[in-house]
Amino acid sequence: MNAKDVSASTTAFLTLPKAAEYLGISPNTLYIWRHRRQGPPSFRMGRRVMYRISSLNKWIAEQERADSRSNRSLDPVNRRVERRTSRRSS
Repeated sequence: MNAKDVSASTTAFLTLPKAAEYLGISPNTLYIWRHRRQGPPSFRMGRRVMYRISSLNKWIAEQERADSRSNRSLDPVNRRVERRTSRRSS
């Protein structure tokens, strides 16, 4: 499912299987993340687990910022070298 498919629909929410498809992961992975309170925020609407599309997009952006491969400021190669202090016993 791509952004065009989602924008064509009039809903602002996705069920767990549709959210998993939107994220490109298996529904089982998303179910486990929900159970462990990881992953994108979700809520119950009646008996169904639902995900806001805007929350999914926000969560994806947070994952990108937290990944050193996507965020150069977190890349260990770009960090300033820190000198070790020697430990001397008295």
